[in-house]
Amino acid sequence: MPETAVRPSRRDAVRNRDELLSCAQREIARDPRASLATIARAAGLTRRALYGHFADRDALVRAVIERGAERFNAIALGVSASEPLAELTELTTRLWQEASLVHASAAIALEERYLTLTAASLAPVRARLAAIVELGQRTGRMRRDISAATLTRLIEETARTLIVRWDEQDAEATAQLAVRAVLSIAGLSWQDVDARLSNVDKGEAPDAR
Repeated sequence: MPETAVRPSRRDAVRNRDELLSCAQREIARDPRASLATIARAAGLTRRALYGHFADRDALVRAVIERGAERFNAIALGVSASEPLAELTELTTRLWQEASLVHASAAIALEERYLTLTAASLAPVRARLAAIVELGQRTGRMRRDISAATLTRLIEETARTLIVRWDEQDAEATAQLAVRAVLSIAGLSWQDVDARLSNVDKGEAPDAR
């Protein structure tokens, strides 16, 4: 068979896989336990066609996690602010906005059996957070009574807890809590957090606290 006849089918396979992952992400966001049959139906595929891309549901979920991580990594690499606390605020806010859109799949990614995959897939996010914390400590903008590695881990674990315990009835309040908790752990008092977030809401530059 000529090579030109093979390439379109490969492109179709890639496109079908991408569409399937998009459907899977949406369905899992609606129902964390969505079955393969439900996902295949939403994608307009038969289960047999779905199995042509993924061996089982676990393989599909892992691909969804990796796909979501790509979006989180792109956000982390795009964060740019004037100083470390502003960067931390922007990073937390933007990541939380993305997580809110796919909360269920984000929570699944933090289940024990997927933690190793999730940690590896989110390496760019974690590296960016570590760099922000190190700069924050070096410039005296963040607490220095604990190591940068420990502070970074505390921030990660706080975000993980809030995602797992997400309040769907008040998503906005949960998002605010996430930013407040992260900034508090970084060393700000609740008064400083209030002032900083108030300035952000007004579109003003944050106070140098």
